[in-house]
Amino acid sequence: MNDLDRAAHALLRPAPSCGPVRLVAIDGHAGSGKSTLAARLSAALGDAPVLHLDDLATHEELFAWTDRLREQVLEPLSRGERASYRPYDWRLRRFGEPRALDPAPVVLVEGVGAGRKAVRPFLARLLWMERGAEDSWARGRRRDGPEQDSFWDGWTVAETRHFAEDPSRAFADTLVRESPEGYDWLPGPAVTAGAHQIITDRDGISSGN
Repeated sequence: MNDLDRAAHALLRPAPSCGPVRLVAIDGHAGSGKSTLAARLSAALGDAPVLHLDDLATHEELFAWTDRLREQVLEPLSRGERASYRPYDWRLRRFGEPRALDPAPVVLVEGVGAGRKAVRPFLARLLWMERGAEDSWARGRRRDGPEQDSFWDGWTVAETRHFAEDPSRAFADTLVRESPEGYDWLPGPAVTAGAHQIITDRDGISSGN
């Protein structure tokens, strides 16, 4: 079992946090690698459901999606029911057909602001992608191409304002840093050494390796 598999299965350790679900947030700056990590953790957990917060945000409401998240996702999951949300189409600028989200043992929520104050009471774990804002945004711009430059100009201002008003990193259980070998899993600011570490010496791996 590799580090990623160990990290994924460690997410099954905490008690359920949202009804029968262990809700795990992956937060960080735009372009920091959240969606890639979520996909890899999901695969290691046998296709654990992933909610992308880009599906709840809109052009006009980049961060004003908490009501939709609560009503369409958190409340049904907290009752052990299947959630249903309508993903936003960023090209057509409208919400699409309903998409189901099952109350699996682990449900991953990835996106900028996934660890915000309104969401944290429902979380079993909060992971933060440990990559600086400027580096992350540069990666995102390269990914999206020059046609999205104007969007990114507005986004960086909005993201900076969001994290200034509602920070996530300070509450993270685990800092996840990309490395040539994959990922390093480091204790987050919210925990003391050893507590809530996603990979520990007990797993045969130091969280900093």
